[in-house]
Formats: sequence, structure tokens, C-alpha cells
Amino acid sequence: MASLKEKIKAKLGRKKLATPPVSEASSTSATPHASAVPDPAASPSGLPERLWNQAYDQANAVDSSTVNAYETILSARLIWKDADPADSSQTADLALQQNKIEQDPDKRRTQMRRLVQDGLRRTEKDAQVKQGMEDGIQAAMAVKEVVDSAVQASPQAALAWVGVCFALEILMNPLTQASSNRQGITYVVSRMDWYWNLSSLLLDENTTEAHSQGLRGELEKNIIQLYAKLLLYQMKSVCYYHRRRLSILARDLVKLENWDGELSDIQAAEAAVQKDSAQYNTVSIRTRLGAIAETAKSHNAKLDSISSAIQDQTRRQERMHETNADNKCLRDLCSTNPRDDKKRIEETKGGLLKDSYRWVLENSDFQQWRDDPQSRLLWVKADPGKGKTMLLCGIIDELQKSMGATGLLSHFFCQANDPRINSATAVLRGLVYLLIKQQPLLISHVRKKYDHTGKALFEDANAWVALTEIFTNMLHDPNLNRTYLIIDALDECVADLPRLLKFIAEQSSILSRVKWIVSSRNWQEIEERLEVAGHKVKLSLELNAASVSTAVGIFIKHKVLQLAERKMYNERTRTAVLDYLSSNANDTFLWVALVCQNLEKISRLDTVARLNEFPPGLDPVYMRMMQQISNSYNADRCKQILGSIAIVYRPITLQELTSLVETLEDIADDPESIREIIGLCGSFLFLRENTVYLVHQSAKDFLLSKAFSEIFPSGIEEAHYVIFSRSLQVMSRTLRRDIYSLRALGYPIEQVKQPNPDPLAASRYSCIYWVNHLCNWNPNLSANHGISLQDGGAVHEFVRKKYLYWLEALSLCKSMSKGVVSIAKLEAVIQGRANASALIELVQDARRFITYHKWAIESSPLQAYASAIVFSPAHSLIRGLFKKEELKWITIKPIEDEWGACLQTLEGHSDRVYSVAFSHNSTRLASASRDNTVKIWDASSGECLQTLEGHSS
Repeated sequence: MASLKEKIKAKLGRKKLATPPVSEASSTSATPHASAVPDPAASPSGLPERLWNQAYDQANAVDSSTVNAYETILSARLIWKDADPADSSQTADLALQQNKIEQDPDKRRTQMRRLVQDGLRRTEKDAQVKQGMEDGIQAAMAVKEVVDSAVQASPQAALAWVGVCFALEILMNPLTQASSNRQGITYVVSRMDWYWNLSSLLLDENTTEAHSQGLRGELEKNIIQLYAKLLLYQMKSVCYYHRRRLSILARDLVKLENWDGELSDIQAAEAAVQKDSAQYNTVSIRTRLGAIAETAKSHNAKLDSISSAIQDQTRRQERMHETNADNKCLRDLCSTNPRDDKKRIEETKGGLLKDSYRWVLENSDFQQWRDDPQSRLLWVKADPGKGKTMLLCGIIDELQKSMGATGLLSHFFCQANDPRINSATAVLRGLVYLLIKQQPLLISHVRKKYDHTGKALFEDANAWVALTEIFTNMLHDPNLNRTYLIIDALDECVADLPRLLKFIAEQSSILSRVKWIVSSRNWQEIEERLEVAGHKVKLSLELNAASVSTAVGIFIKHKVLQLAERKMYNERTRTAVLDYLSSNANDTFLWVALVCQNLEKISRLDTVARLNEFPPGLDPVYMRMMQQISNSYNADRCKQILGSIAIVYRPITLQELTSLVETLEDIADDPESIREIIGLCGSFLFLRENTVYLVHQSAKDFLLSKAFSEIFPSGIEEAHYVIFSRSLQVMSRTLRRDIYSLRALGYPIEQVKQPNPDPLAASRYSCIYWVNHLCNWNPNLSANHGISLQDGGAVHEFVRKKYLYWLEALSLCKSMSKGVVSIAKLEAVIQGRANASALIELVQDARRFITYHKWAIESSPLQAYASAIVFSPAHSLIRGLFKKEELKWITIKPIEDEWGACLQTLEGHSDRVYSVAFSHNSTRLASASRDNTVKIWDASSGECLQTLEGHSS
């Protein structure tokens, strides 16, 4: 198939738009013939040029401000003819540009020819750059060649065709111009052939009738007026196109934008010329003009289609950009994929048995919630280990089968020992994420805020406020159909649980099309806060003991069958295990699972004899597991591991565990041995993808209460100190400049890929949480440990030698904000300590350093050694300590000797900030800008907490 470019060339033709010879005046051909191309240098000033020059002067007399603004734009283009329009350094405010257009017609003609040539080159250059818009750009290139041919044929046409060159630029960026103006540009450009030939055909003295000479002056006057209107329309269009750069200069030029009226004036002037010309010109001349006008109509349609084609392509590109922006928004929103969490939980618990949960489908409480439009909240409650989580997994599967293609279901599983999924904010992030994955248009509610604040929207101190507003708007979206929202283990939501409960109670009472299921332990706090919710149903597993007992019995049979197959039990052993588990389970799935895990480690010959070692109830089983650990050869190792896992702030990997537990040092290079040690920790722990997890929240509760003295013999503060101390050691050992070998100082964090093996694998947890563990240690309990917080101590040496490498690592871990908070906490911990004056001064300087340079290092990790050093004051302690990391080729010296009053720079507004105010407790800062937004900032970390939109002044 022919390309769009070829089609347009075929339809528009490649004629030279010159004044036709007189001998052809009587021709009735619809296509004007071109004369030979004259020599530009020798071409005299002919009739067309004279009329266009007079029209130009008349336009200047009628509207000098528009002409001056237009010439200012042309002057800038003459100076920056090869500049990229996107380069702000070369396309600054045009109000500062002097008008360089000559008033002498001959000199002006030369400038206009240059502008035409430069404009055509620019069009061709743009076409080479914008390869993603093939059809539209090829069309514009076809028009460019028509213009090129016209100017080559008649160099005196430059004055008229300069505006056409700018029109091409406008047509190639159609979304920047008003629709009515774009249509007018298309009309004027398509009729340039008619306008140019008008003067030659009507006013040539050799072709006008003798008796008509008296009317010639009036007709010439009308043609000049028409040309003046054409020029002014082109000039105003160009000024409007560059209105943002014209600043105050164009304020009065573009405020009316009456494009339809302007075009009507041009068409009226055309009609006046046609009326006058009909009185004295020959039929052949009128026929020629009519034929050119008909061709112009065809050109108009083609040029309009060019604009439409480019508009369509531009919109496709915008949709692609929107898709990319949506995907980035989703990536930032997703701290965890709840679907993956569900799959992990099911695999960890040995798989989901349909027969163990199907009883709930026949339960009257569940059916009331499912079928009654007024029953909008179902609370499933039970003691630990009763199978709440697996029950909800089953309900999720059943609802997904029955709700139809238009229904939505979003779920979230809380786990207290994983910071990604143990907060109210995390719950909303997970629910919102799954809703958008099923109904992508809902992302518009997120993008309204995300486009202003970015990822901080989901992570800063005000994330809960923003997310509740987003989530509420999504639930009220008119396109939202029947929706199910399911949250498991509310009791494991350790951050902002009261807020979450209040939100659930409020929302579940509003919309009948949205139904909620939540589960938790039998906590009085949860019951009291959910009590205010209307239309709720309670499903207590203890009150459904018969159904739960049957489900546990099915689970026992399944687990015993697996054991019998793996351990090759005989009938007697299999029956004994089945009977013992059935008699002692007390309707507790977790107890059955723990006992079966322990039976896996016992010889089948001893199984029956040792069944009584597993008493009924979770705590007795946990106690028995601790006794086994205490009696083992690796008791100390296991207890240290259990103590560390119980107090870390997130699940840690095997490599991180090895770096934090001293007794694992000798097997650090032997992952299989470490896995074996994990296996010796009873059934408290399990491994998944090299990450260590506690088997259940009840296990952590047991370790921190009934087993406290065994796993923390020196107290929990000492355990925190050990992790803090080990963290400093591993960071001091591993952190170095450019640890990921990025090399480029400006390498953006978005493009950083974690190498394999990862140099930060062992120290990643330590980089983020070492200060947290320091804060949980009581330095007054140990005089020896107190040295760590004195001059020359461990902390002092770490900051002196590794501080910049730590900042780089924080950026690579995408945790710069946590680093800012950590340094603030460290400064608070050491304040007033004896023998720590140098440390205090250094940490104060370090805090100024990180708050001042946070944004640069967060964006590009290696800027810790470039802009952060260069733009720190000469007397900065951190700058002096890391002088060896300075870039040798930069000779610029810092402007200041000391840190100034500016603590940090808050970036985010797109225009001037005209008002700021602190909150009453100085923890928040509000800023109002001429970009019509108000931003709320965290005064300590510099994070933008919220953007308020809608202000018009």
C-alpha cells in the first residue's frame, strides 16, 4: 500500500506556485502551470511582493502590538535557528528578546527567506526525531515539500510563506492550539495558492480590460486589505502558539482568542475581492481563480486530515504515556501483592482443603451476610489456631466462583511480624491495588493525588489520610459493581488498628453493594469498635464447635494420611496417631499442624510411644518444643536465633540472620547447615525463599512471654544491643563506594537492578534498622557497652569512615526517608551524653548533610560523592572526612563556610510559593503556591505528606 506521504503528494501535487505567463491566462485548466524558477538574487520586486509588503505595513498600522510580538518571535528564531524548542536555556521568556526584523523591504525579504529555509529544515528535523508518529509526520513532510517548491519558484513569496512554515509547526503539535484556530490555519494554508495568484491574475496590466482601469485602484486596495487580514491571522496564531513564552508581552494579544470572528473577516474580504473582480476581468481569469479555489478546497480537506492524523497519533502516544504512568503508580502502590500472600499462606499451611471449610457455606450466619442486602459486615472471630485464615481463603475462592464477571473481590492478610502487611495503611494499599487490577479505570482516583506527590503518597506520615479518601472515592464510584472486601487477622494489624476499625465500621454502614468480611481473635477492643457498625453479623467459631470439630477431623485425616505415606506407618501406628490427634486437638488446626511437624522428625518405631509428649493446647506444645531445644546440642544457637527473629522489625533472610547472630559466623558460608539449624528450632520457624518466618503470631507471643527468660537471659535490651553492634560490624565490613558498580554519577535509582550476588545481601536489614535497635537498648545498664556512644566509640568511627557509603546504600535500598529519621533518632539518643562532644557535633553535621542532600542522593545514589560534597559548606565535618571522595575535575569552591539557616529544601511546587505556615507543634509545614496547590510537609524528613488541590487564587 502507498504510504500516507505518497497519497498526499499525489493529491496535493508538487506544482510550483509561480505567477503564470500571460499567454496562459485563457487556459481553463484546473491546475496552474509554473514558470521557470527565477534567480533569487536577480529577481526584481514584482507586483505580488509589492502588495504583500504594503499589506504587511498596513497590518503594522492596524495592530502594531501583534506585529511587534510576531517579529520578536521571528527574531528569536533567527538567533536560535538550530535550537531545540524544548531547550529552556534557548527558549526563555520572549519578553526579553529584542525585535531584530528589518523595516526595509529588501532587508526584510532576506530575513524572511532565511526564516522559511530554517523553518523547512526544522520541520524535516522534527520528522526525523518523531519517528513514533509515522503517518502524521509523513503528511506534514509532504506539505513541507509543497511550501519548498513554492518558495523556490518565487523567492519574493517569503514574506507570505513564513507564516505557513510556522503553521506547519502548529499543525504538527495540534493539541497545543484551540480547535477553531487550528481549523482557521488549515483554511488559510490551503488557500495560499489562490491568495498568491490573485494579484497577478486580477491586476496584471496586460490582462485587465482597458475600460476597467478606473476600478483597478479599488480592487488593489481590497486585495491589500485581504492580505493584511491574512498576515494578522497568521501572526496572532503564531503568538498564541508561543503565548507561554511571550509572558506579559502577549497578555493582551491572546486574551480574546476570537478565531471564528477573525476567519469570518478573512472570508468577507475574499468575497469583496471576488465581487469587485467580477466587474472587469475576463471569463478565463475568473475561471482560473475558480479552479484554484476548487483545488484549495481539496487542499483544505487534506491539511485538515493531516492535523487529525497527528492529533490521533499524539493521543495514542498520550494513552501509551498514561499506561506507563498508571503502571508506575501501581508499582509504587504495591508494597505486597495480596494474591501472592494468600498463595504463600496456603502453601505454608500445607494447602487448602475444600472439605475443611465448606461447612461455612451452609452456616446460617454466613448465608445471612451473603444473601441479605442489609447485612454488610461479617466478623469471623476465634482464638488462635482455630483456622480463621484458611477459612477466609476458602471463602475467597468460593465467592470468586459465584460473583460473576462484573463483581470485584479484594482481600488482605495481616501478619504482625512483617512490616509490609501489619499496618492499617498497608491494608488499604493492598485492597486498593487488587481493586485496580480488576477494574483499571479506578486508578484515576489514585492518580489525582499520586501525580502531585509520587510514591510518598503511600509511605509518608499522612498516607492513611490520603488513602482513606482515595478508597472512599473508589467505593462510591458509580461504575463499581458488587464488591467484596475481606481482611484477615485484624489482631495482627499492629499500627493504627483503631483507625482501621473505625473506617471499616463507617464504610460498611453506607453502601449496600459493598460487603465486608473481617477476622480476628476474640479481642474486646475489636468487638467494641465494630459494635458501632450497623447491619453486621458475627460468626464465632467457638459457637460453631460442631462444624469446626468436623473440619478439624477432616484436616487430621488428611495430615495423618500424608504422614503414613511419608513415614510408611503400619495400620496400628496410623490408627494410634489418628486417635491421639482427634482426642486432643480441641478444634485447633494449628495444634494439629505443629504436632504433625514434630512427628515428621520422630522415627516411626517410636511414634506411638512418644505421642504423649504432645499435650493438648498451643502453649503446652510450644513449651514442649522449647524443652526439646534446651536439651539439644545446639541450644544456644537456636535460642539466639529465636531471640533475634522475635525482635527484628521484618522477616530477615538467611544471609541477614547470619550477620546478626554471632554463633552462626563459623557456618556463614554453609547455607545448608544454617537451614539445618533453623530446622532444629522446633516448629517455631519456617523458611520460604531463603527468608525466615515465625510459624504463627501465637508463637511470637509465647516467645516474648512464657519463654522470655530462656531466649533473653540478659534481657531484651541486651538482645537489641547485640543486633545493633553486629549491624555496625557488617556495615563497616561490606559498605564501600559504588557498591553496585553503577559508575555513572547520575545513574537514576529507577534503573538500578539488584546484582546477583547482591553485595548488600548481608547488610540490607542493618542499613535500615541499626538505629532502631540502638534506641531499644538501655545504655545505662552496661558501662562497657556505653563506650559505643562516646567519642572514638563504634558509632563515632562508623559515621567518620562509612557515612557516605551508608547513604549510598540507603538510596539503593530505597530507604532514604528512613535514614533521615534514623539520624534524627541518633542525635536524640546521644544528646547530653558524657565524653561525646565530638560525636554529637559530627552527628549534627551528618543530619544537616542528609536533610540537605536527601533528594539528590535518593534520586541518584552516587550523588553522595558528587553534588552532596560539592554543595556542602567548606567547614562541613562530613565534607572534610570524605575529601578523598571529591571529584578531582571539579574546581568550584563552596559559597558558604558553614551550614546556613536552610535546613533542607522542599521540592514539589511547579510555581512560586507565596505563603508558608507551621503547625502548632512544629511537626508539619504547609506551603501555598501559585500552581494552585497547598502542600503539607513533614518538617523532620522533608516528605510531602499531602497535596491539596482546587484553589484558584
